Amino acid sequence: MRPKVKSRIEVTFIYLFLAIMFIVIAYPLAWTIGMSLNPGTSLYSASIIPEKWSLTHYKWLFTSENSNYLLWYKNSVIVAITNAVVSVILTSLIAYAFSRYKFVGRKYGLYAFLLLQMFPSLMAMVAIYVMLNMIGLLNTLPGLILVYIGGQIPFNAWLVKGFFDTIPKSLDEAARIDGAGHLGVFFRIMLPLAKPILGVVALFNFMAPFVDFLLPRIILRDPEKFTLAVGLFNFINNEFANNFTRFAAGSILIALPIAVVYLFSQRYLITGLTAGGTKG
Repeated sequence: MRPKVKSRIEVTFIYLFLAIMFIVIAYPLAWTIGMSLNPGTSLYSASIIPEKWSLTHYKWLFTSENSNYLLWYKNSVIVAITNAVVSVILTSLIAYAFSRYKFVGRKYGLYAFLLLQMFPSLMAMVAIYVMLNMIGLLNTLPGLILVYIGGQIPFNAWLVKGFFDTIPKSLDEAARIDGAGHLGVFFRIMLPLAKPILGVVALFNFMAPFVDFLLPRIILRDPEKFTLAVGLFNFINNEFANNFTRFAAGSILIALPIAVVYLFSQRYLITGLTAGGTKG
């Protein structure tokens, strides 16, 4: 087979694969948007292209006395912002220590981080529930935030450390010659150069509370403290069991804050993920 013909066949299969993946991703999204614009409340009466579209469900979410959607949204935003900010601070400090300093247990600490990533968080649910109950943080947003921050440290620290290892140590030495201390090197040299990977960490940690259902479902019991995922689940599972179109409208609005954060951090994503994959 001639090289040009072979190349065309490969390109054709690549585009075919991309087209199939686009359909797989776009079809459920189109259905959700169509459902949210249908005037009815039943799942079976909804259609992907509404004959008479309406914004009634979106209006209901924000104005009805029976809807706690705004409260759930506020809880999710609080958890997401706190999780992103604190995770970036802790992760950068931990990764900096493992990347730049030699200390007892450094090697085994890195192995522990790598090992912890192999086990699903579901295995620790009982222990997390008992621990939060013992320290009085069960059914609280601070308890949920604490679990998010602690659970994401191993992966984030390993990722950021790989990025820090790509920064030449000669920059540290030059800064120390100019009189910079440990924190001076960290804040003036490492953090400005690590903006790409820190943007990735911030985005991932910001997204988690909006899309995660399992942890909030176990930790939170009070409907006024629910995050969006738990709130919307109970929204259709309990007293509003037939309001699937309102559920679809609420689901669509979850994407707004994530999209805004993504737009502000997209220039860091490719660079950060690529460079963060280098492990030293």
